[in-house]
Amino acid sequence: MTEQSPSTGAGTEQLRFPHDSAALTAWLAALVRNREYGTLAELRRARVRTPAHIRAGWFGGDDHRDLFERTAFLFAIYHQGRPTPLYGHGSLGAAARRIGDGVGRGPDNPGAQRLLDRVVASRRIPWRHLQHAITRLRACDQPPPSWTGLTEDLIKWNDRKARVAYQWSVEFHTPPEAAGKRRTSQ
Repeated sequence: MTEQSPSTGAGTEQLRFPHDSAALTAWLAALVRNREYGTLAELRRARVRTPAHIRAGWFGGDDHRDLFERTAFLFAIYHQGRPTPLYGHGSLGAAARRIGDGVGRGPDNPGAQRLLDRVVASRRIPWRHLQHAITRLRACDQPPPSWTGLTEDLIKWNDRKARVAYQWSVEFHTPPEAAGKRRTSQ
């Protein structure tokens, strides 16, 4: 795919690189599998752009570099000290259903409910609240959301037709019986 570059003048074409969420997830999982702890530690440094952040940004193509760097940060936070990578499953809303303790999980846990409410109420991507959700999943020893799916959802965060925040909320509040029926019917 090519586009004309306004900065270099009319008629000059510039190659545009698309994003690849699955490749980002595969690269991050390989870091855990190969025990590249130094690179994972670099990714956990949120305020500093390290070579690892730049590498993660490559998978975001021309339009989503920052988003891919930040998603890699979330992955590194979750996998700190873990010997095997977890690719995760479901959306962040489904993952948030697993947050909690013996008192209750998901909608039955007031902390999980408040956390999801803060995430879905945000107009901009709620990075701080996402970090908190990932940290809570890690602390509860629960699997993360699908990293590839999370990245794709965040790309569509402001797309009114995609309604990502609404879908996360629906998946969080869906009763377990209904969630099982939805999975088998798809």
